[in-house]
Amino acid sequence: MSIWNASYLLPIVTLSAKDARLLLRDTRAGAILFLMPLVLILVLGISLGEGFGQTTDEKLRISIVNLDEGLPPDPGPFPGRPWSQVVIDDLSNTADIRVELIPDRHEAERLVSEGQRAGVLIFEPDFSRRVHQCSFLSETIEPNSINPFFRDGVSLRELHVTLLRDERQQVTGSILEQVCQVTLLRVVMPWMIGKAFDRVGDAAFMKRMGEMVQESKDVNFLLKRAMGDAGLQKALGPIVQASIQKMFDRYNLTAKTWADLTKQAPRPVGRGEVSEYHGPDGTGFLKRGAIRYQILVPTYLVMFAFFLVLTVGWLFVAERRQGTMIRLRAAPLTRGQILLGKLIPCLAVSLFQGGFLLLAGKIIFGMSWGQQPLLLLAVVASTSVAAMGLAMLVASVAKTETQVAIYGTLLVLVLAGLSGSLMPRDLMPDAMKEFSKITPHAWALEAYSQLLTSSQPNLAFVGICCVVLVGFGMAFLMLAWWLLDLEG
Repeated sequence: MSIWNASYLLPIVTLSAKDARLLLRDTRAGAILFLMPLVLILVLGISLGEGFGQTTDEKLRISIVNLDEGLPPDPGPFPGRPWSQVVIDDLSNTADIRVELIPDRHEAERLVSEGQRAGVLIFEPDFSRRVHQCSFLSETIEPNSINPFFRDGVSLRELHVTLLRDERQQVTGSILEQVCQVTLLRVVMPWMIGKAFDRVGDAAFMKRMGEMVQESKDVNFLLKRAMGDAGLQKALGPIVQASIQKMFDRYNLTAKTWADLTKQAPRPVGRGEVSEYHGPDGTGFLKRGAIRYQILVPTYLVMFAFFLVLTVGWLFVAERRQGTMIRLRAAPLTRGQILLGKLIPCLAVSLFQGGFLLLAGKIIFGMSWGQQPLLLLAVVASTSVAAMGLAMLVASVAKTETQVAIYGTLLVLVLAGLSGSLMPRDLMPDAMKEFSKITPHAWALEAYSQLLTSSQPNLAFVGICCVVLVGFGMAFLMLAWWLLDLEG
């Protein structure tokens, strides 16, 4: 007999209508069923910290406020861009470091004072001018020159670099400072060496050297004479440069970058990891739009879809207690018709619950529906099929309200704990994540994670998750059909 035959479908529709009236009659239970997940999401959304739901940094984050106004007038051919950008490129191209650009000092001070950043590096407006003035030469040769080095490395104060630090995070702050010191050393020292070496042969430099030589009483007379002759100065400059370069042949003393100084291949410019700061996570008292709601809403949507196990179980128990189950058995109805008649209204409730929570998440909590919002409906539907299949299985086995409460609650809580509904799946070990896929919850959560938190969702994987969820539902329904006791 075809299941599409009118005589087959009519009893199913009749049973569905009867159970739908029973479900709609208990408005208080329905309100609790729909409002309880919202209350839990609301409480957790307010109480959880800023970091919940955000991906843990796999790289050391260096936060920077760049107020640098650029190079001084007539800076020469090198570096061709602000020194702050040179430092940012060096940092971002360093392995395991990610640079975060914060827009202003006020936001940086707030982040540090609230403990959200252990430290923030600030390039003051004249940073590039200060770096450009750094020199090994004395002021008599290079007026207004700056010596940026001191006992412990590079003096941030001399370069007009400010490091805001959270004193409650001393270790992380010290690590940030040392990373900045090393980067500044790699940037500033080659520039100073190359600039000094360029001066060898320069007329002003050679003249001053001649004056210094003439002041010495223990230098060869011919050398003194050569230093006093402008023509010889010009000829001696390249010779002195070449001689010094031969003495330090492991280095390129005319270089102005660390890679060139050490005769290494330079790093690609602007290829490092630099990200813009996106502001605080969420706004207002509810923290609307916070990333945490992209996790909390689908988590409780999935968990409460399976809470309908209890509702369906109690419907079956009521039928048995009132004796209507035996009358159904006496009627010309098959097990399949009885199961479908019970399944359809509960499935409708589950679908409505899923859509309601997603809509409430959008309106109340400001969550995003991702790049493929229509696919969320497919995940809601497949999750509901799996949940109602399990509900029918429990209902077909349980004989009393107590058994429904024990079987249903145990299944709901154990499966929720295994799958990651009670704790974020990101905190679970990899082995446990794989093991959790024995539960339909885990597949539903994986699908929601792809659609709601991934910048490039894997749609093929979402489809696989939906197919697996429907497979769970069908397997549960087959077991329910086999185990259904119509005599009890």
